[in-house]
Amino acid sequence: MRCLLNRILLSLAVAVSAGLAQAQGPKVAPDLVTLLEKGLGPVDVVIQYKNTPGPGDLLRLIGLGGKVHGHFSVLPNVIANVPGAVVPLMALDPDIAYISPDRPVAPTLDLTTAAVGADTTFSEGYSGAGVGVAIIDSGIYPHPDLASRIVYRESFVGGVNPDDYGHGTHVAGIVAGSGASSTGPQFTRTFRGVAPGADLIDLRVLDANGMSTDSVVLAAIDRAIALKGRYRIGVINLSLGRPIFESTQLDPICRAVEAAWKRGIVVVVAAGNLGRNGYATITSPGNSPYAITVGAMKTEGTPATEDDSLALYSSRGPTWIDLNVKPDVVAPGNMVVSLLAPGSTLSQEYPGNIATSSYYMQPGTSAPPAYFELSGTSMATPVVSGAAAILIAAEPGISPDTVKARLMKTASKSFPLYSTAVDPSTGDSYTDTYDMFTVGAGYVNIPAALANRDRVRGSALSPDVVFEPWMAQALLMNPAGSAWNNGLWSLTNVWGTQVVQPSLGGDSAVWGTSAVWGTSAVLGTSVSGKGEE
Repeated sequence: MRCLLNRILLSLAVAVSAGLAQAQGPKVAPDLVTLLEKGLGPVDVVIQYKNTPGPGDLLRLIGLGGKVHGHFSVLPNVIANVPGAVVPLMALDPDIAYISPDRPVAPTLDLTTAAVGADTTFSEGYSGAGVGVAIIDSGIYPHPDLASRIVYRESFVGGVNPDDYGHGTHVAGIVAGSGASSTGPQFTRTFRGVAPGADLIDLRVLDANGMSTDSVVLAAIDRAIALKGRYRIGVINLSLGRPIFESTQLDPICRAVEAAWKRGIVVVVAAGNLGRNGYATITSPGNSPYAITVGAMKTEGTPATEDDSLALYSSRGPTWIDLNVKPDVVAPGNMVVSLLAPGSTLSQEYPGNIATSSYYMQPGTSAPPAYFELSGTSMATPVVSGAAAILIAAEPGISPDTVKARLMKTASKSFPLYSTAVDPSTGDSYTDTYDMFTVGAGYVNIPAALANRDRVRGSALSPDVVFEPWMAQALLMNPAGSAWNNGLWSLTNVWGTQVVQPSLGGDSAVWGTSAVWGTSAVLGTSVSGKGEE
């Protein structure tokens, strides 16, 4: 019987192979098509249904030889292993919206809080208390600086210790570390997070090597949505990413980000660490127009922002395929000291990054290792997650779109036209232009965002750009129903080295061009080791 089934499947595959691209085109991911062209063996896939799949959908899948690995309570997705030969048949199912491979996902690897004004807001009583932040990462070590604020834990990848990799603990500390292990007369520095009163929901998706897959990340986002009411989850932090393979309208993780956003959760995502490769290097799901996508700045060793510069590795927009304007904002992400997960992979690979007692304690005093240094947009992202938690705690019921728009509108827009830096790993010199595809709407400023009381009517979807060859210009297009003004922005050089210029005219209302992006801003995952000096 099994031999007969295999023959039938092989015959079907041969019959449809000539029209594979046409039959599957809009419904099968391009990298899955490439995989199928190499052979017809079993493949792990993420199947997006148009509506919540029922028993009949699962039975049809099993009838085609598929093995269902999982489905979710909120997201209309099924994770399965299917014979490659049946994918063309699955693509003909009118209930299926899109099929993609279960892709690998990885992380986008003291002065930080001062640079964004978090020290000021903390002194004024703003701590993010009462807001839950879901950390979808490698787990969270029960560090003293987090006390009892890890209110929920769930691992989707197994593991030995609470955080085998060490990335999630560092991220959690940037969001909500209390600084307890560096507070007192014997300490010269205190490493406090942006929102030290926020609760943490630990959803573990990265293994001991910092790796994961789409299906695991989807399961964690689905769980965060389901737990929103119980733990008052207002923010999801995604300091991870992978390459872009299709439009955000089809990408399964981007669709999950959209689902969470529409259910009232702010989703903050790392831009990626591919900035040395130039423009259009944002990773998924940082390309989601819903998400707040965060690039990384270097604090240059001072609390003031005037001398800060863009990190070379910080990925730049516009996004691949959809050409969305990203990142949305930037925040400190270089050489950030946060919480250590003892015995983790990162701490063993980079023992020199463990903060020594002499770095933050008085001479002649010492303490067990408690802090660790990492760099990357992974580290900038939780800064903004903490900022979002503070805004939500200060104004319960505020919408994700208003949180995003306020952070963008009030972000500092004082940048140089360009800066030059040397890559410490190669010795190569790079010149960065400060424009909307490198620094977005500007440098996050939490006190200014708290002082703002404007509300969004509509969405705060990140705009997209359309290149018009006959005009030799790139036009900035506002999404339908967005809160941004309805005019067009003329860009003289989006893909080159010239300065980006705003067009004349346009709406000068509260969400207008100059208010949101700022004149000079328009004109103008983790990196291990010691970051950029």
